[in-house]
Amino acid sequence: MTEINNAPLLIIWARKLSSIQLHDFSIFPNHLENSTRMTSNHSDCHYCLQSLRGRKYALKEENAYCVRCYDSLFANSCEECKEPIECDSKDLAYKGRHWHERCFKCTKCSRSLVEKPFAAKDELLLCTECYSNEYSSKCFHCQKTIMPGSRKMEFKGSSWHESCFVCQYCQQPLGTKPLITKDNENYCVPCFEKQFAHRCYSCKKVITSGGVAYHDQPWHKECFVCAGCKTQLSGQRFVSKDEYPYCVDCFSKFYAKKCTACKKPITALGGAKFVSFEECQWHEECFNCARCSVSLVGQGFLTKQDAVLCHECGSS
Repeated sequence: MTEINNAPLLIIWARKLSSIQLHDFSIFPNHLENSTRMTSNHSDCHYCLQSLRGRKYALKEENAYCVRCYDSLFANSCEECKEPIECDSKDLAYKGRHWHERCFKCTKCSRSLVEKPFAAKDELLLCTECYSNEYSSKCFHCQKTIMPGSRKMEFKGSSWHESCFVCQYCQQPLGTKPLITKDNENYCVPCFEKQFAHRCYSCKKVITSGGVAYHDQPWHKECFVCAGCKTQLSGQRFVSKDEYPYCVDCFSKFYAKKCTACKKPITALGGAKFVSFEECQWHEECFNCARCSVSLVGQGFLTKQDAVLCHECGSS
């Protein structure tokens, strides 16, 4: 399992640009010597040259513009409604893009994002709640959103809240401790051993995974060895003797009877058949007439010392 500090949601705040300060054109009496006077540069609109007397105007690089010309020349276009953001409106900016205050809202739920944190995904603006619901991981246990910035656990391709990733039996947090999964439920090692684990017939220790069944008893693979040479037998051919497993070589060496004809061990591996007569045994394929070599399996035969003969050879 992996413990992850879930990447915090990139909280963004829009930069609010102040609306342009508009000025009223005023005529000051000549006798007010210290009063601020409108200069000749400010008496007419710098672009359309119409008089600004009695009208509001805006300054740009010390030049005066009527409101209509200023909006036409300098106003930013709103990203949402595509209309110009007039000089008497607030302009909200983010990464070179601009919005009217009324247009600056979550793409999904349409709630205003003014003075609120938000996230950007594929150039779309989302409130933190919609972003979390749409793009954050869901907890495998409770199916609730794992909020950005919180710690989460990942195991076998699924995510959990840290508080939901617990042992199914004792309900204690598993964290990064070793665990065992059974029927899609996670258990700490002590609880699993207590509830489910088999103990090896040989070493008596718990079998946590894999294992071999032999004579209805569980064994560790590494404990399931030949009683003679101690070679591991898992996946190998073996022979049972007195409830203990033996590799073929050891069984043949210690217990297998020898064929009277070929002197090789007679084993039952592969369902091999053999013939027994008095104290002698033969492989089925070795039970032949000592003179003419005809098979005597299922036939009458005669004996002469250790040899077997067919009737024809025995009576000649």
